[in-house]
Amino acid sequence: MGRMAFVDEIRVTAKAGRGGDGVVRWRREKFVPKGGPAGGDGGRGGDVYLKGVADLGMLARYRTHPHFQAGDGKPGDSQKRQGIKGEDVYIEVPVGSVVLDETRGITYEMLEVGQTIKVLHGGEGGLGNSAFVSATNQAPNWATAGKEGEEGVFLVTLKLIADVGFVGLPNAGKSTLLNALTNAKSKVGNYPFTTLEPHLGAMWCAHQAHPIVLADLPGIIEGAEHGKGLGYKFLRHIERTKILVYVISPIRDSVVNQYNLLRKILGSYHSELPKRPALLAVTHLDQIPEDQHTSLLQEAQSASGLPEDRVFLVSYLIPESTQRLRKGLCSFLVALAGDGGGAPKSSGREDTG
Repeated sequence: MGRMAFVDEIRVTAKAGRGGDGVVRWRREKFVPKGGPAGGDGGRGGDVYLKGVADLGMLARYRTHPHFQAGDGKPGDSQKRQGIKGEDVYIEVPVGSVVLDETRGITYEMLEVGQTIKVLHGGEGGLGNSAFVSATNQAPNWATAGKEGEEGVFLVTLKLIADVGFVGLPNAGKSTLLNALTNAKSKVGNYPFTTLEPHLGAMWCAHQAHPIVLADLPGIIEGAEHGKGLGYKFLRHIERTKILVYVISPIRDSVVNQYNLLRKILGSYHSELPKRPALLAVTHLDQIPEDQHTSLLQEAQSASGLPEDRVFLVSYLIPESTQRLRKGLCSFLVALAGDGGGAPKSSGREDTG
């Protein structure tokens, strides 16, 4: 079976269950020849819930099955027994999803695994004839039907929740870097747009109870903020990352040109993104003569305006270089947590143009 395509936006429809009908019934007991009304109410229709799950591929399953239907309530029964409630249905969406109820204009954010939100209510069950007994009518001979459940159309948009997001131009080495730092298996190749969808990997830091989640996002090209190229639809995944790592290859162009271009694209998409805490990783170090490493590092620091402990020269062929980046990421995240998650004093050089 081929690999399922990544889906980060989909529209689904859902309908809550109809309430069960009330019924007309009479008491039929031995030695009670004229028993009174005993019809029970119908069961309530099933509700529709959103539920947060960890599976990032969940939305792809809905491409062929985009409709959800909760169960209908059962009719009432004799002896005033209420019908059974309809079965609830859960629309499972990846954590990080923003769900817009297009019918009602309500937006929901799913931020935790197991989080559930009721979005559609099942219809009320109808009333049995026993509900209509009054002083003037001791034997009502009617019941009411159950009510229809609510229905709606939902636009589900996934925004990844990651600690660190790798951003760069196509073929900058983001996937290779993710693979070197984690156990992810992001596709690697020497041609643009190898990464056609986001990939996540987990990196452990010393003395941390939980792994750090790294996201490798498709290469961004100039004009992406206006809808050009594969990177555009994934720009929204950058919004929730705590740290950006600008991944730049010095083979294709100068560090300063690429750094400025990336910040321009991010800023055009969302003005706050260039202010996000950041590191700079200059890749393909193995292809740079050793006597040029110092000048390359100085160029990167000058281009970015970042402190020297947040600028790294890396290559997966030089393990100690990726280890330095790993330690730098861990230290930076610890420092951010100590500041309550706020931005550090410097998030990079301010744009002047």
